[in-house]
Amino acid sequence: MKVAVVGATGLVGTKMLQVLAERNFPVTELIPVASEKSVGKEVAFKGKTYKVVNADTAIAMKPNVALFSAGGSTSLEWAPKFAAAGITVIDNSSAWRMDPTKKLVVPEVNGKTLTPEDKIIANPNCSTIQMVLVMSPLHDQYKIKRVVVSTYQSVTGTGVKAVTQLMNERKGETGEMAYPYQIDLNVIPQIDVFLENGYTKEEMKMVNETKKIMGDNSIQVTATTVRIPVMGGHSESVNLEFDNEYEVANVRKLLAATPGIVVVDDPANLQYPMPKDAHDKDEVLVGRIRRDETQPKTLNMWIVADNLRKGAATNAVQIAEYLHQQKWI
Repeated sequence: MKVAVVGATGLVGTKMLQVLAERNFPVTELIPVASEKSVGKEVAFKGKTYKVVNADTAIAMKPNVALFSAGGSTSLEWAPKFAAAGITVIDNSSAWRMDPTKKLVVPEVNGKTLTPEDKIIANPNCSTIQMVLVMSPLHDQYKIKRVVVSTYQSVTGTGVKAVTQLMNERKGETGEMAYPYQIDLNVIPQIDVFLENGYTKEEMKMVNETKKIMGDNSIQVTATTVRIPVMGGHSESVNLEFDNEYEVANVRKLLAATPGIVVVDDPANLQYPMPKDAHDKDEVLVGRIRRDETQPKTLNMWIVADNLRKGAATNAVQIAEYLHQQKWI
């Protein structure tokens, strides 16, 4: 199968190549795509090297599927051109997520909504993916009424520039800034721009994307998203209010039986999910599962996942795997 990776030289694009190789996706020919300044560079993949091409050249090479991770403006311009050529696009940017004509997919949650006619498929926001994967089996069993989530997000979610800023600050050096403030030894309660309602764009992504993926607009979601000086993954404190009563032991069993989730929840032995444990893993880790004692039918938990893998690259590749299993690509 011919596979194009648009944004192949970026942080998520590089991770997509790694995940494609690790999961043995049936790539017969890789088409790495990047901006004009990167055209001609070589990208290594499974023991071979491939030259980076521009988007026009990639379309002419007729890949079966194109994984996009090159930013919203690139996706808005080029995804329709790829789709018009009969190429299925899986887009990691925010460009198409809330478009009512496009599917927003976490395969384990709503992969079955896909059809052969879906030529542009949106990959959700990293912080949303890990939360809805955990929410889905609980919603099926207990019906979620309300979600209160606070995130603790890795600098890798911003990109290479942010990682460089953190490392420079650790060494006492100055350089180009990804954030308006120091990130080392600090916490920044802002991810993306502020909107008129006082929430950030990232917070509203979590609100709106959760409802779309879960297929239930009745779920109330409120979010506070925070950048912290770590790498390895995003962490979330999540409070879920249900319509139905639950038992904590049953919640643990339900989550442990869900593909893609690993329960790490043994407080007596100080076992709980941390970003360093999620790093370079595809699974979503869940722990600190406990009853909210302030009101009925409400649960607290702690969710951690590698934002570059399940939060981006792996989820996109899993969508492609589903399409391949259905023989649509």
